Order: sequence, then structure tokens, then C-alpha cells
Amino acid sequence: MRTDDTGDAGNIWPADDISRMPFRVYTDQDLYRRELERCFYTAHWNYVGLEAEIPNPGDFKRTVIGERSVILVRDQDGDINVIENVCAHRGMTFCREKSGNRKDFHCPYHQWNYDLKGNLQGVPFRRGVKQDGKVNGGMPADFKTQDHGLTRLKVATRGGVVFASFDHDVAPLEEFLGPEILGYFGRLFNGRKLKVLGYNKQRIPGNWKLMQENIKDPYHPGLLHTWFVTFGLWRADNKSRLVMDAEYRHAAMVSTRGQGGRGDVTSGVSSFKEQMALQDDRLLDIVHEPWWGEPTAVMMTIFPSVIFQQQVNSVSTRHIQPSGPDAFDFVWTHFGFEDDDDAMTRRRLRQANLFGPAGFVSADDGEVIECSQQGFAQKPWHRVIAELGGKTAENTDHMVTETLIRGMYAYWRKVMEV
Repeated sequence: MRTDDTGDAGNIWPADDISRMPFRVYTDQDLYRRELERCFYTAHWNYVGLEAEIPNPGDFKRTVIGERSVILVRDQDGDINVIENVCAHRGMTFCREKSGNRKDFHCPYHQWNYDLKGNLQGVPFRRGVKQDGKVNGGMPADFKTQDHGLTRLKVATRGGVVFASFDHDVAPLEEFLGPEILGYFGRLFNGRKLKVLGYNKQRIPGNWKLMQENIKDPYHPGLLHTWFVTFGLWRADNKSRLVMDAEYRHAAMVSTRGQGGRGDVTSGVSSFKEQMALQDDRLLDIVHEPWWGEPTAVMMTIFPSVIFQQQVNSVSTRHIQPSGPDAFDFVWTHFGFEDDDDAMTRRRLRQANLFGPAGFVSADDGEVIECSQQGFAQKPWHRVIAELGGKTAENTDHMVTETLIRGMYAYWRKVMEV
């Protein structure tokens, strides 16, 4: 076992399977601390933002990786840096603004000053203070500013998306994503300049993995979401494909919109509302875009921290920010492209109402995650059953399966040594 192991967290899943997850996987505090170390702070790339959020020198955005506060910033040379938001002096999280523009960073506690690459530039009273003909105080003679900069993360950018890692030995981003997922990533982020349209943020009282599961789960959309099953946006009879990387950690759920309406998959489904109609049908004013190809929706889960969504004309990133084993912040960044005309921008914004904390679709997900977490806490000795479509993990060309969830836990068990 590794040195970050604590308690009996390694022994909670004795059976050799990936289809029955013990409830403690979602509630155990020691296990959660190990997840932060192994999934967020080492060996993985984490999403931190879009280049479009920091277009000019000095632009910055405060965000998190796991539970560690970091700053995404473009320096005066135009380079993109990610630095930890912890002063080298007394450990204060010195940056309090969510975003802005700075020539440098300084800690308000003792005014230590850093450039936009994280290098320490100035220390007040470093040479002491001269009083009565002698110098009092000051830093030791062997103190060197170059030894006391901010923690700098490894950074990778692709297609306007910025990833970072505390682990400078992490595999190259392209290798981390793998060729299959990289292909779907390149479909959405194909070199066009991105344009940020807005943000949503919510606190969901559930374990962070449940959101990864939710977007790896094609079983529920045509059952839970009235909008999806009624209007054919995503349901079991749509043409589909489920794809994982070689490690089973990342996935893409790919679907082509059907006609909706009554069919075999709506029989007995209470969320299906055959008579439901829109008073403003612009909400589903869907225009096929050339870059789509055939699919009308691709949902990518990049383990552990981000979901990339294309659901018809709505495109967004969804950033998972854990806060203990039983809560996470979920930050949506809705975007478009600089070459969109005004009509397309309005269309993307209208369709974004399907998603976000109060979205006509996504509000359902937040509630079921909260209720699941309550059940896990109530019955900690029990387990999840994820056996739809079998007990193993493989790519499929249908949605009647939980294969992507099983795949994620095959990877998770390996990394976590559980």
C-alpha cells in the first residue's frame, strides 16, 4: 500500500468485480482523501478553463483542482500559467477575486509580491530597517527569492482548452486522453476561436464521482428527463455509440436525435408526456452545424474533473470541484465560437436553458444525485448494482447498458488500490 493510505479504506471492496459498488465508495472520508491525492493531485490532467477566459496579458481566473485553489493567468509574454493560490511565506490564499487583470500578484498579509509566472519579486524589509545607525531585522543572508516562488503547475493547452497538473511527470495530454477520445475532443475543439457566453454554478450535496457516473449513464436520460424522452433529444431508441479510452477512465456518449413521440421505449415511462408542447418553439430551434457530422449530441467525461457537452446547439464545459466526500461545486461555462452570427449565439443561449442548475433537464440530475447520497449515508453497508448490459466493460453501439460506469470503476479500483 502507498504512504497516503489511511485506516481500512483499501479494504472496502473485497469482491473482485466492477458492477457492484459499495456505498462507502461515496461516503468514506479516508477514501476521499486518497482520491484527492491519486486522482486530482498526481498522474492526471485536470481542466482549469478556456483560453478565451484570459485573452489579454494580465487576465486571470481563480479556480480549483480537487480542493486546492489555483490561478489560471496569461503573463505579459502571452504565455499561459497555472500557479497555486498559496503564498510562499505564511500560506495565505492571497487571490480573492474570481477574475480580473493584474500586472502582478501580492499577498495582502505581508505584501510579498509575485510576477505572473509565480516568481517571487519582492519581500518588504528584506534588508531590514535602519534605526539609530544600525540595521535591524531583515531576512537571512542566504535567503534567495528564486527559491520561494509560488508552486507552478504543468500546463497543456489544446483547441482553446487549458489543462494543468501538480504532477510534472504526468503523461502528455494526448496520451492521457487516448486516440478515440482525442478524436471526439477535436470534433468540438477543432481550432475555431471560442467565445464565452456565460456561467452557472451550483453546490450539489453528493459525491463528486456521481456526476462522472451521471454523464457515463445512458440508462437514465430517456427515463428521468421529460424533455429528452418526449422530444427525442436523447433516449434508448436513438442511434448511439459508447466509447472509452484504453484505460476506461474517459468516455464519450454519442447520440443522433430521433423523432420523439410514442414508441416501444416510452411504454410505461412516466416522464414521457405525449401531449407536451412548447409555447415558444424557438427553444428547440435546432440547426445542424457542419462540424457535427451525424451525431447531434456528444457527452465527453474526462476523468476526474470535467465534462464537455455538445447537446444539439448548446455547448459547454462542466467543471467538477470536490468539497468533501458528500458535496461538490459544479461550474458550467457556456460558450460558442467567434464566427457564430447573432442568430446562432441567441440559439445557443436559448438551448442552454435545458442545462445548468435550473435547467429543464439538468435540474433533475442534481436532485437525484442528492437523493442518492442520502441513501448511501442511510445504509452504509449496502452496494450499488450496475449490471445493465452485463458485468464487464466494453464499448457498445447501444444505450441499454451501464458499461461506462463499470469501466470507470475498473480504472478507479486500480488507481486507488481498493
